[in-house]
Amino acid sequence: MGAGVRALCGAAVAGGFQGITLWPQDVAGARKEGLSLPDVRALVGDHGLVVADLDPLLRWLPGEEIPPGVPAASEAEFYEIAEATGARSLNVAQGFGSEADLDRAAEGLARVCKRAAEHGLLITLEYLPWSGIPDAATALAIVERTGCDNATVMVDIWHTLRGPTDAAQLRALPGARVGSVQINDAPAQASDNLVFETMNARLLPGAGDAPVVEWIRILDEIGSTAPIGVEVFSADLAKLPHEEAGRRCGEAARRVLAAARG
Repeated sequence: MGAGVRALCGAAVAGGFQGITLWPQDVAGARKEGLSLPDVRALVGDHGLVVADLDPLLRWLPGEEIPPGVPAASEAEFYEIAEATGARSLNVAQGFGSEADLDRAAEGLARVCKRAAEHGLLITLEYLPWSGIPDAATALAIVERTGCDNATVMVDIWHTLRGPTDAAQLRALPGARVGSVQINDAPAQASDNLVFETMNARLLPGAGDAPVVEWIRILDEIGSTAPIGVEVFSADLAKLPHEEAGRRCGEAARRVLAAARG
């Protein structure tokens, strides 16, 4: 995130990945380099990649304010990117606020889902442990209340470990309602600042204490066919050349997937 589309593509190829996630900051950086959105799509395609997810839509929950200075793209901006790049899904999260009324959240998400459907987009709702949508069960309840076929849950290992989600909650997810999976890791002991930790100190899959292998097996058991990607925000990883960081992410992912699936 924020490394630039060229660097992101290079890292993805080095890691053996098939797709990338784009953040608005990545697109803004590309535009500063003189690249249009069609240029971005061509660049991604020239690397043999596709745009999987767009991340994150933070402006969707009625009445919720985004703190000043926080970069938060609008729905319209995401749809413009999606149309130009052929993105598969748009990730939605309650990044700020510690409470969420389920009915109000479902109404807000349903409105997003209906607009997103016009652009052929799947919606993934990501649970964040410090938010009013802290776990998989809450995210699923909101998704099911929307009544929208394109509403799904994003499963992220870091958020699962740091929040109240457990194996039972993962098993309760209908496989078809899992829209995307992000794997990573973390030590058992959380830091005092979860937001700082999640954006700076995640670990490669298999390098921490999360039961990554067990959770991947559960997702397989429930019939999830959602794409699995690596999302590791790490100050240490960011110091490496992009290709090396991508290679390490790919190797770590393949190790845990092999352990989970034999």
